[in-house]
Amino acid sequence: MQKRIIALAIAGLASGVAVAQTNVTIYGVVDAGYVYSSGSAGPGMGTNTFSGISSGIAAGPRLGFKGEEALGNGLKAVFTLEYALNIDGNYGLGNSAGGLDARQQFVGLSSDKLGTVALGRQYSPGFNASARNDALDATDMAIQSSLSALSGSTITPNSPARFNNSVTYTSADYSGFTASAIYGFGEAGVTNSTSDNGKFGLGGNYANGPVNLDLVYQSRQNVIGLSGRDINEWYVGGNYDFKVVKAFASYQALNNKNATTTGAISDTNLWTLGVSAPVGPGTLALSYGKLSLDRKNASDGDSWGAGTMYTYPLSKRTAVYAAYSYFSNDNNSIPGQAIIVPETSGGQSVGAVGESNYAVGAGLMHSF
Repeated sequence: MQKRIIALAIAGLASGVAVAQTNVTIYGVVDAGYVYSSGSAGPGMGTNTFSGISSGIAAGPRLGFKGEEALGNGLKAVFTLEYALNIDGNYGLGNSAGGLDARQQFVGLSSDKLGTVALGRQYSPGFNASARNDALDATDMAIQSSLSALSGSTITPNSPARFNNSVTYTSADYSGFTASAIYGFGEAGVTNSTSDNGKFGLGGNYANGPVNLDLVYQSRQNVIGLSGRDINEWYVGGNYDFKVVKAFASYQALNNKNATTTGAISDTNLWTLGVSAPVGPGTLALSYGKLSLDRKNASDGDSWGAGTMYTYPLSKRTAVYAAYSYFSNDNNSIPGQAIIVPETSGGQSVGAVGESNYAVGAGLMHSF
């Protein structure tokens, strides 16, 4: 009898583990392709050129784990652990210079009626908004992605839009409208103000039928290492699906209160326009954007870029693609560029101030 009781207890424990595991999902993206990028390095300095295999041209490679556990009364515990991969070389989980490269990792509580509260490294509202409203999405070739990241914005589909030490709230869906808020504690040390290096953001999204609209405000508080003042940003973007063609547009601005020295960038303005349309079994996308810089007591600068991508699905999970992008920078702008040379070269820049550059690439993407 005792042996039977022990056997039943072990079976019950094993069953409990199996049930828990059914609530955990392993997911990811694997993307790699060939890229050729070239541009003048400046008068008398030759040409910057990259030719080789790069990962993440169409979508950032990643490996993720997410899950949930029902706690009763409509409440769930949720978590996500998601890590970036660079599959073209010997880079990956635990094998990069800083160890794990976390895209996001958080734990929280979620209610269908009240929304979700979570703690950890998380996407700010500007991450998803900027990715949703660019015809080239968040790809390496995307115009908004390149110009927003290089201009120092946190409203971008890149790492600056991921806030460490953060608490977030995401509302439930109310007839297509959701609200989100994030605060990232600066944790600048016991001798500093609790708001030093803090980050916060507010976002509203309306997605209903063919319409998507986003409004975002984000701020970096008392930025240590500069003059200890705020950097404030706002963004409005949207897209509309006409079925035959889908139109995209966005506008964003940044005000840096730390820009006190001559030549420092005090304000930036970035706008983008784009379209995508089904062409054969695939999708063709076109995008254009312009970045304007206001420099303290100095001449202003401009960069503009244009790009296109064609994606051809081989299945629901696998697609091939080809892309091209071009950037032009004036003498007072930043080195806006079509692509950044991969980590094997130390993340070097192909683009140069006062010069133009282009990139062409093709590759294969699989999601699971």
